[in-house]
Amino acid sequence: MRRAIFPGSFDPLTLGHYDIIKRGITLFDELYIAIGINADKKYMFSLEERKRFIEEAFEDEPNIKVVTYKGLTVDFCKEINANFILRGLRNPADFEFEKAIAHTNRKLSEIETVFLLTSSGKSYISSSIVRDVIRNGGDYTGLVPETVRLSV
Repeated sequence: MRRAIFPGSFDPLTLGHYDIIKRGITLFDELYIAIGINADKKYMFSLEERKRFIEEAFEDEPNIKVVTYKGLTVDFCKEINANFILRGLRNPADFEFEKAIAHTNRKLSEIETVFLLTSSGKSYISSSIVRDVIRNGGDYTGLVPETVRLSV
């Protein structure tokens, strides 16, 4: 079985994340959307809200599981028997950052990282940009899936 995780904070889920998840599920038998818990990070949305956004967005996808985890991503992969980490790339800076993490993960374990380029028209979307638009009362509706739009 090809099991992968797509880790992130998803604060909030964006159309960029949604794109990678929809395309990623075609590559794997199971895809775990893994929400990392970082006690030092200040989130706009609670863990429960972030989890609900994703669960509702993919409620018709039986091969997608939404989970939370703490600690190293590679340790969580071992815990659930995932052989792949799925990551999205928006731009060259993402590639350089993600490449370093992938090399480190490969050094720590046998887990492979699979990269997907974000679809055209979504490469500018990031959770931090969405949070800034929301904080400042801007129109964020074209940046997030309906499950987020209905909750903000």
